[in-house]
Amino acid sequence: MKALYIASAGGHLAHLLALGKLWKNQERTWATFKLPEVQAALADEDVDWVYFPTTRNIPNAIRNFKLAIKVLRREKPDVIISSGAGVAVPFFAVAKALGIKTVFIECYDRITMPTMSGRLCYPMTDLFVVQWEEQQKAFPESVNIGPIM
Repeated sequence: MKALYIASAGGHLAHLLALGKLWKNQERTWATFKLPEVQAALADEDVDWVYFPTTRNIPNAIRNFKLAIKVLRREKPDVIISSGAGVAVPFFAVAKALGIKTVFIECYDRITMPTMSGRLCYPMTDLFVVQWEEQQKAFPESVNIGPIM
């Protein structure tokens, strides 16, 4: 199985890196921001650099939508896994159109108020994962796996 991991820098990427036991022996590629700390963390990985900022930035959303088409056609992943944030939305939309399975992990620190990317990706997600029981109020069809970190 081939996976594409998508995350913003910082805590979103840290969540996916914390799942290393799941992806270490799997064919994979990443889509994230080109920042020095991210380049260091993913130095030995295959990475597509996305445009940022993504939050409410329409030109970059369009650029990332075009990038998502290019990356998904080239990589042909079986599944996309993301912990957010805004960069996940264009990739999930394209994945949905291409029939690629998607998994979204809602943020650990947003217990009572859902994230914008979570709300946007929820209808396009095959498996929506939360880390707190309270998060299931906003995402009733989600699976609670408990804290990742």
